[in-house]
Amino acid sequence: MDVFDGLPDAIIVDILNKVGDVRTLLRCSSLSKRFNSLVPQSESLILRLNQVGTTESQPDSPVSNIFTSVLKSFHGLCSLFSKPAKPIPIKNLSPNIPSEILSPFDRVKNLEVELPGGDASLEKGAAVKWKAEHGETLETLVVFAFRSASTESSPAAASSDGESDAEFVTGLKTRVMWTISALMAASTRHFLMSQVVKEHEEMESLVIRDRGGEGTLVMGTEGLREFRKMEAARGEAAVDERVEKNRSVVPSVRMSMRHAPSLKLKSGICLDSATLVIVRPSEGYSDDGDDELATEAFAGNCMYGEAVVALLKCKKNALEMNSF
Repeated sequence: MDVFDGLPDAIIVDILNKVGDVRTLLRCSSLSKRFNSLVPQSESLILRLNQVGTTESQPDSPVSNIFTSVLKSFHGLCSLFSKPAKPIPIKNLSPNIPSEILSPFDRVKNLEVELPGGDASLEKGAAVKWKAEHGETLETLVVFAFRSASTESSPAAASSDGESDAEFVTGLKTRVMWTISALMAASTRHFLMSQVVKEHEEMESLVIRDRGGEGTLVMGTEGLREFRKMEAARGEAAVDERVEKNRSVVPSVRMSMRHAPSLKLKSGICLDSATLVIVRPSEGYSDDGDDELATEAFAGNCMYGEAVVALLKCKKNALEMNSF
């Protein structure tokens, strides 16, 4: 008898929760009959998607087709991990569909999904970081972006004391496109995991993030409950519309936008065209708590956190966007 044979099931499940990684847990399930019965009880999971796969058994599935479309718009968004070296005797799991990858688990409460991020459409040197909260639809989105970063002594930074009207208009178009890009990325991720949310009714927390830190989507307990309730009442036509678009519908929104032509940080780094956008649905709109929402979104990053605090002191411009 080894050490694990003497441990109660509850302790082993707790250990499995500490492991978290879905690929590792699925491999563990092939160790013994006991592990095969305990692995599905894991409550806290981390799903890392690394390589693109294909599903020969369901070539025309709408859920499968989403990956092809998403990859065209968001480079590397939905890359999935390859099969383990040894087969896993649980089910014939598709390497393409998150809901099938997670199908052996029946008590998921906390799920983190890690995607390889990166938007190929960004110009060199530009960066767009965002954090979104979703329920049945978008609740909040915070976007921080800049065109380029340079040292304090850089001539480009030194000459960026202001901008002409033409530069403002051109910059505004870019800032709006950054925001739309973040909205599209968030809605795509939301749709990507919709089947998982419906099937795992005990789930209390879902976090989807890019490995490089570009974006994070969060669904809390209330948001997950709202989503399931609305999905139960949703008609087939609405579902078909989302499948056709390969993403969730973005509601009509109001955007609170702030920007600085050149933002100098304490470290000496200058951010060109630094931008902060806070997005909320138009229905029931209120900007109460916007400052706290923005600072919390980037609290874990010193440079971005400092930049956000500085941008919150800049003039605010309000914009509206229709649903799409």
